[in-house]
Amino acid sequence: MHIKKSKNKDKVIHALQEINIPPSIPVISIPTNITVHLGAPGDDAENVTVPFIDYIKNVASSELYPTWPDNSLIANIVAITSVTLNRVYTEWYRSRGYNFDITNDTRYDQAFVHNRGIFDSISLITDRIFNYYIARTGQTFPIYARFCDGRISVCDGLQQWGTVELADAGYLPEEILKYYYGENIEIITNAPQTDVQSTYPGEPLSVGDSSLNVLKMQGYLERIRRNYPAISAITPIDGFFGETTEAAVKTFQNVFQMPQTGVIDEGTWYRIIRTYTAVTKLAELSTEGLFFNELYGITSGQFLEGDARPGVDLLQFALNVLSAFYNTVPAVPITSVYDYQTRDAVLQYQKTMGLAQTGIANEETINSIYMTIMGILEAIPPEEVYIPVLKWPGIIYSLGHESPGVYVIQEMLSYISLIIPAIPYIEPNGIYDETTRNAVTVFQNLNGLDPTGTVDERTWNLIVSVYRQQRYSGITTLPTL
Repeated sequence: MHIKKSKNKDKVIHALQEINIPPSIPVISIPTNITVHLGAPGDDAENVTVPFIDYIKNVASSELYPTWPDNSLIANIVAITSVTLNRVYTEWYRSRGYNFDITNDTRYDQAFVHNRGIFDSISLITDRIFNYYIARTGQTFPIYARFCDGRISVCDGLQQWGTVELADAGYLPEEILKYYYGENIEIITNAPQTDVQSTYPGEPLSVGDSSLNVLKMQGYLERIRRNYPAISAITPIDGFFGETTEAAVKTFQNVFQMPQTGVIDEGTWYRIIRTYTAVTKLAELSTEGLFFNELYGITSGQFLEGDARPGVDLLQFALNVLSAFYNTVPAVPITSVYDYQTRDAVLQYQKTMGLAQTGIANEETINSIYMTIMGILEAIPPEEVYIPVLKWPGIIYSLGHESPGVYVIQEMLSYISLIIPAIPYIEPNGIYDETTRNAVTVFQNLNGLDPTGTVDERTWNLIVSVYRQQRYSGITTLPTL
């Protein structure tokens, strides 16, 4: 196969810009386990670590009656889960130096009786909805869904006995929750379950670092500055720890009487989180809403360390191709995660090309990477073109798409067409045009796939498999990345 010069290179170099990279919105996960302090926060009491779902069952069995209507139990269990997640994600206790997530003292938290029995009806419902929680409309952060029994004590929040009356009146769980918490809430369902660790990254953040963690701290400091104007402004808020971020950290440390190092160590990290939680009232029912969604909108169109979004695979693929031609650019594993190795490779590329050395794959860097790689792929002899095993990047390619992913599809199909002439030849140009769609449709027909003319995960994987079988069948050792 002969790779011709693309007539549309000016469009191809836009690369990931055309993929419409979604912003990196933080995902709220359900912890696998939770650590409960069996007493008031300052008491010398035992800590027990239990599975999260067992904790919810225990609290629900301690707070609720198993004979209540299902809709009442569901509403209450969702509220219990929301309170628990709020404590975990605000790091309410860990940010204060404690080594637990929540207490069992009802003056501060929810009732939890270690090793108590669990009611069957509550257990069955919890099994089904333990990963449901309440957030404000348009937000992802769990609200502090305050509740009380509604008889002995009354509060500004859900009243447990009141939920029974509402359920008996025909209210559904979401309607019950909106009755108490307002119409501007929604139930988040099917949150993933993972091992939720302490958010501190393990090493201090300082000048020259760039990551989603830096971006989060910048956003927190900017919001805190509204209440503490002595804290200096950060410009720009982009995830790079530059001079203005260092200055803001120093003034924050000065305001809160901490050593003015300009470095976000563990103590500063948690003090920032505590202060942010306080000024935004995240641990109160009247929270103003989380800044996360606005903050992470900044990441649309660029990648930072910690990202795991569609397009990272293609960026890593491009860096690996570049590493074969620039000994200053290290190869990286194609993991779909913008990890430290990927950040370092981007940083080295920026240094090589004379770009701002941030380690952020921003618009300028992405355009430069793909302008360079397109030139390489068009210039090297076809027998040297090696396509690694590239996982589907989470994008369904269809008519009109323009990106390096399309170029890779075309490169593979063009070679396959030499072996299977029924597949129309494509001149790789990075544009998903009619010719590309026709070639994909024929490939799908020949391989028993639905002839949609679009490249979904199944089609992508089969194209990669057939291409590699045909191209490298006689090679015993393939290049590794």
